[in-house]
Amino acid sequence: MEEFFMKEALKEAQKAYCRKEVPIGAVVVYKNKIIGRGYNLREKKKSALMHAEIVAISKACKKLKSWRLEDCELYVTLEPCPMCAGAIIQSRIKKVFFGAFDAKAGCAGSTFDLFEKGKFNHDVEVTGGVLQEDCAALLKTFFKELRKFDKS
Repeated sequence: MEEFFMKEALKEAQKAYCRKEVPIGAVVVYKNKIIGRGYNLREKKKSALMHAEIVAISKACKKLKSWRLEDCELYVTLEPCPMCAGAIIQSRIKKVFFGAFDAKAGCAGSTFDLFEKGKFNHDVEVTGGVLQEDCAALLKTFFKELRKFDKS
């Protein structure tokens, strides 16, 4: 199931890619059903808050009519940043699965671990590296094309 839902997150990342946004996608799953989808919209919305995770969490909260997502899982193509890790903890998401590791801003162990057990009032189970190569390849291609475009 992990790979199936990560492929759905990759579909969301592809939407961002097509819109010239950093290609990160996320889905929130409740009882094996996707209840929230999101992809980066920072450029379009001109907001630093519009990360894929935040968009997907917001939609899931609306769907469940609650800010508590206690029985939900989040699948995201890139290791969550500090803001998104905080939102995941605050929304009480049970499990997070991410694809590519983020050596510059990842807060699930790469630069810092906000999900370390016992740090907050809610613990989140985290699994990294799900379809890691696919998730990383999309990001690498995007930034390679961006650099090529900037040189033109």
